[in-house]
Amino acid sequence: MTKLSHLDNSGNAIMIDVRNKETSHRVAIATGRILMKPETCRLIKDSAIKKGDVIASARIAGIMASKKTPELIPLCHPLNITKIEIDFELEEVKGILTAKACVETEGKTGVEIEALNAVQVSLLTIYDMCKAVDRGMTIENVGLFKKSGGNSGDWQR
Repeated sequence: MTKLSHLDNSGNAIMIDVRNKETSHRVAIATGRILMKPETCRLIKDSAIKKGDVIASARIAGIMASKKTPELIPLCHPLNITKIEIDFELEEVKGILTAKACVETEGKTGVEIEALNAVQVSLLTIYDMCKAVDRGMTIENVGLFKKSGGNSGDWQR
């Protein structure tokens, strides 16, 4: 079994030492979706949610969340994020809104957690803005879709 990297030989939590790792271009893409009533999708598409522009708010929230990841996740390294893109796809008839976050850095550790955090907070923002019309929304299938860079190389779901 592979040794967990955030534990020392005594089992104590540690922040891993990355000083000897090579700096490389690192990219992570995460996705997730929120299921809702088709009517809720229509309201989002028509900018008819009373709290405001749902997609714009969710995008900004996701960007902010990505940058704040080390404040939320223990032992997560602060990174110099060079790019964050968050896109949304609305399937009105099915009642599905999908979020996709792409986060990049030039660094010694990856941006997978930052991309996952961006997706999760984007979807939570959508829930918060739309809960007055649809409390039954469900966030699901949040996961890493693709990553590149670093010692472990490229990976894709």
